[in-house]
Amino acid sequence: MSQLRSLVFLLALSAGVSASIGPGAVLPIVNKKIAPDGFLRQTTLAGGTHPGPVIRGQKNAEFTIDVVDLLTDKTLDLATSIHWHGLLQKNSNYEDGATSVTQCPLVPAESFTYDFKALDQAGTFWYHSHFGGQYCDGLRGAFIVEDPNDPQKSLYDVDNDNTIISLSDWYHYLSTSPPAIPAFNSTLINGKGRYVGGPQNAPLAVVSVTKGTRYRFRLISMSCDPSFVFSIDGHQFTVIEVEGTNVQPLLVDSIELFAGQRYSVVFKADQPIGNYWIRALPKVSTRILDFSDHTNVAILRYSGASIADPSADPNVNIPVSQLPLVETNLHPLVATPVPGLPQPGGADININLDVGFTSLPNGFQFSINGFPFEPPTVPVLLQILSGAQKASDLLPAGTVYGLDANKSVEITIPGGATGGPHPMHLHGHAFWVVRGAGNSSYNFVDPIVRDVVSIGNTGDNVTIRFFTDNPGPWFLHCHIDWHLANGFAVVFAEDVPDTSAAFTGSISAAWKNLCPVYNTWANLTGH
Repeated sequence: MSQLRSLVFLLALSAGVSASIGPGAVLPIVNKKIAPDGFLRQTTLAGGTHPGPVIRGQKNAEFTIDVVDLLTDKTLDLATSIHWHGLLQKNSNYEDGATSVTQCPLVPAESFTYDFKALDQAGTFWYHSHFGGQYCDGLRGAFIVEDPNDPQKSLYDVDNDNTIISLSDWYHYLSTSPPAIPAFNSTLINGKGRYVGGPQNAPLAVVSVTKGTRYRFRLISMSCDPSFVFSIDGHQFTVIEVEGTNVQPLLVDSIELFAGQRYSVVFKADQPIGNYWIRALPKVSTRILDFSDHTNVAILRYSGASIADPSADPNVNIPVSQLPLVETNLHPLVATPVPGLPQPGGADININLDVGFTSLPNGFQFSINGFPFEPPTVPVLLQILSGAQKASDLLPAGTVYGLDANKSVEITIPGGATGGPHPMHLHGHAFWVVRGAGNSSYNFVDPIVRDVVSIGNTGDNVTIRFFTDNPGPWFLHCHIDWHLANGFAVVFAEDVPDTSAAFTGSISAAWKNLCPVYNTWANLTGH
């Protein structure tokens, strides 16, 4: 590691900074003991903070993020990779950061520079580890791409690092040794929270506002498992962006965010000066949760209000949402025609993905169309670059689907699988949700375009469309990280015959060196 990287890292840790970085930056990955909810544990962090430093840049900017692996704790994963969630990596599949699909992981004492452009993209994104369950140990942060010509800029006055609101689940055990059925211990809002029975002096996050000002709150679910129902007592807010898509303004008073989802909302500080509860109620199929012991909350504080909690106990007289967000009410601000014919099954390629679940003696396993995803020893992209010409030649067998170039694709995923609702995330593409969860009708005119969708419950048949204009292998997986680790994924190998030619001359020597270095390290260390 260079002296410059060492100096940047030490300065950041000594200052305890979490100011935004980018579009060019060094991102050290470190082990550190922290107690964000009052319980001290070892973690894996970007830049030594949770969440990690905000990465910012402008639309069409080139991002060069030098990730440095400084991990030393052998009870946790020592290798790492970083996925830039929602960044489409147009013609740069090799920068996607998905271990076993687009790269081998980075090993301790080594660095790798991710170099990609946010082509024609702006909005609210995030980054997280895509190695094992590592992001559940804390490696996650916000990634903001600003549009200097934002068509909705007139709706808000303030948009900065202080208006990002991250929602995370937190665990008192390591991702490398989870129980058979993982269950989180607390909710963190902007990296702070409390757990039931824990210390009541653990600080809560405070979001500060000034009366009469309009704020663009960027909501990011960095969850490994639960969805969160987000609300702010006494206030409504207007949705203007969903995962990089500007939308027609929609007034709501609560939003359920599934793992990996993001929204921008315009919040007007128009209530009496005071302190108000910010709520993020977790929802999981096996537990009923509330706001006991000041859990699942943060504080919205108006300038001029006392430095105190809101006067009411958050678990008493819980407000009932009157305007909850309904996904099918979201529509793009600018017309975005759906690829394919306007009818179910009207795409060039139509694929149904049935989700299976099997209980095991020491846990569980998911499968899609009968096959669990098992990470290959050679990343799928490297298999293609090494000469594979057909998806049927690619490993893991049964979980790689070939897609021809320049075709409309329709994916249907019936809901109701055990442990749901499951949020599905597609790398490399945003997609049109032509049939959403909780809805039996189809919208081929103006459905929402996003990159994470809940597949809902029994009776649902969530249907998405996208167009194959981005060569390379792309993950589609459940963003409940414990489910991905247990087989809930497939790979779409897009334009296999032309992938090698498309990337000739653009893949760096450092990328090509990742697998040899990782394999040598793994053989020496037994990982």
